[in-house]
Amino acid sequence: MVTFVFPIYFINTIVTDGHGDKYWGFTLSASMLSVAMLTPLLGAMADVLHNKKAFLGIFTSVTIVCTLLLYFMQPGMALVAAALFILANIGYEGGTVFYDAFIPEITTPQTFGRVSGLGYACGYFGSLIILIVNLPFFETTPKFTFVVTAAFYAVFALPMFLVVPERRRNANLSFGELTKRGFGQLATTVRHIREYKDITRFLTAFFIYNDAILTVILFAGIFARKTLHFSMTDLAIWFAMIQIVAVTGSLVFGRFADKHGPKLTITITLFIWIAVVTAAYFTTTAAEFYFVGALAGVSLGSSQACSRSFMALLTPPEHTAEFFGFYDGFCGKASAVIGPVVFGVLSDLFGSQRPAIWAMAAFFIIGLILLRRVNEHHAERVEEQLEVVAR
Repeated sequence: MVTFVFPIYFINTIVTDGHGDKYWGFTLSASMLSVAMLTPLLGAMADVLHNKKAFLGIFTSVTIVCTLLLYFMQPGMALVAAALFILANIGYEGGTVFYDAFIPEITTPQTFGRVSGLGYACGYFGSLIILIVNLPFFETTPKFTFVVTAAFYAVFALPMFLVVPERRRNANLSFGELTKRGFGQLATTVRHIREYKDITRFLTAFFIYNDAILTVILFAGIFARKTLHFSMTDLAIWFAMIQIVAVTGSLVFGRFADKHGPKLTITITLFIWIAVVTAAYFTTTAAEFYFVGALAGVSLGSSQACSRSFMALLTPPEHTAEFFGFYDGFCGKASAVIGPVVFGVLSDLFGSQRPAIWAMAAFFIIGLILLRRVNEHHAERVEEQLEVVAR
C-alpha cells in the first residue's frame, strides 16, 4: 500500500490536476510527522497500560477500515484519499508500538534478536505473498487490491488477538498523566543524548540519509510507472526482486560489519546509494532499472541493519532501552518527513522526476559527510563495557 499500489493509483487516477507527485510527497510527510508526534504518547501507553491488546486492536481496525475505504475513492477525491491514507498509516505505524511491546512478554532477553528477526523475515515473506495474490488485479482493477490487502491484513492479525497472551498490569493513568509521562520522557532522552556527542552526530547523519532511503523507496514505484512506463505486473516482479536481494544483502553486509565495523559498512552502503540514484537519473530502459533495483536491494536492508548495530555500539549500557526507543520510535519515523516533500515539490516544479533524484543524492552525500565525524573508537569502548556487563 505504501510503496507500490496506492501511490501509483493516487497519482495516476485520483489526482486529476497533474500535481500528483507534490500531493503524494505532502501526504507521506504528514502521515509520518503525525506518527512521530504520537510515538512518545503511545510509547508511554505501551509501557504502563494493562490493555495493550485493546489499543492494538483499535489501531489495527483503523488501518483495515481506511484501507478498505480507499476502494471507493474516485478521480478528483485527492483530499479524502490522502486523509484516509494518513489515518491508515497512523494506524499501522502507531499499532507497531504496542505490537513491539509484546516481545518481552512472549520470549526471553536471550532470544529477543532471534524472535525479532523471525518477525521481520515473516514480514518479507508476507509481502511477497500479497504481491502474488494481487497479481491478477494490478492491470485490470488495481483498486480491488485495496480490498484484498485489507482482508489479508485482517486475517493475519487475528492470531495476535486470539492466541498471544497479554501480561496484565494494574497501572491506570489518565490521558493527561500519560501525555506528561510520554513527552517528559522524550525531553529527558533528548537531554541525555546531547551529553554523548558521537550519538548526536550519528543520529543527525542517520536522520538525513535514512530520509533519502525512505524517499527513494516510497517514490521508486511511481518513477518506474510514470517515467519508465512499467506495467503493474513488471513492477510487482521488480519489488519482489528487491526484497529477495535485500535479505541477501543484509546477510552479506552483516558479516562484513562484524569483521570491519558498522561505520565502514554504512559508508560503503551510502556510496552504493549514491550510485543507485545517479544510475536511476540516467536510466531509460526496464533492464537498466532492474539493475538499479538490484543495486538498491543490496544496500537497502544492510544500511538500516548496520545503522541499528552502530547505534547499539555507541549507546552506553545504562541507556540502551531509552536511546533505542528514541532511535526507533521517534527518529526513525520523523526521518521520513522532509525527503518526500522535497522530492514531490521538485518533481512538480520541473515537470519531471529526474531532477528530484539529485536532491536525494545530496541527502546521501550530506549524511556521509556527517557520518565521518562520528568517532568509531567510542563505539569500541562501549562494546567493551557491554562485554563486561555480559560477563
